[in-house]
Amino acid sequence: MKRLLLSLWLVLVPALATAQEAALPAIRFGIDRATGPQDLSLTLQIVLLLTVLSLAPAILILLTSFTRIIVVLSFLRNALGTQAMPPNQVLVGLALFLTFFVMTPTWNQVYDGALRPYLDGELPQAEALEKAREPVQAFLLRHARERDIALFVRLGNEPPPRTPQDVSLAALIPAFVISELRTAFTIGFLLFIPFVIIDLVVASVLMSMGMFMLPPMMVSLPFKIIFFVLVDGWHLVVGSLARSVLG
Repeated sequence: MKRLLLSLWLVLVPALATAQEAALPAIRFGIDRATGPQDLSLTLQIVLLLTVLSLAPAILILLTSFTRIIVVLSFLRNALGTQAMPPNQVLVGLALFLTFFVMTPTWNQVYDGALRPYLDGELPQAEALEKAREPVQAFLLRHARERDIALFVRLGNEPPPRTPQDVSLAALIPAFVISELRTAFTIGFLLFIPFVIIDLVVASVLMSMGMFMLPPMMVSLPFKIIFFVLVDGWHLVVGSLARSVLG
């Protein structure tokens, strides 16, 4: 062991000395006066990019099916009565990966129709943004209820749209969000029913046996967990969520 440590020391000391003497690259950031329109345009693009990055969480939540998935998973955990199991980190991670999976067809359309041609110089910026809006708007329209869209069109004092494509994003996005919440709450209600039945059966049995001091939740929890495992609950829930979005 002593010989090994001595050998490592003899090897590492010259290497560290050489690394200290070597010229390492330095990265510096600074702000300078723009010398022309090109510099100003680049500055505005950087500001726009930073703005989009800061709004990325809101964009992910409001323009994808993440809201539906995370609400349903939260309802499922409450129906099981397992408190903090699975942990929030696991639920959010699962919801994120499911969101990436179900949104892949829409994002592929955005990339093939707008982003790739724009990066290749085949489309100007304005036309690329319009091309990118079309698949996103189609996804939102597919999952937003007409009643919710009409509500926000009236609240915004907008003229009635003649076609679905005429609906503005200002009215479509909140309509999509509340439609997703309604769908998620409906799925959550259906998830609660079998677990509530188990709670009722266990409570009735305990009352008939005169065991009033034993909490029914303590007895019903193992039955709910084993029931969920036997029916392959995660497979059913995740599959149903993916099919409900992919349609």
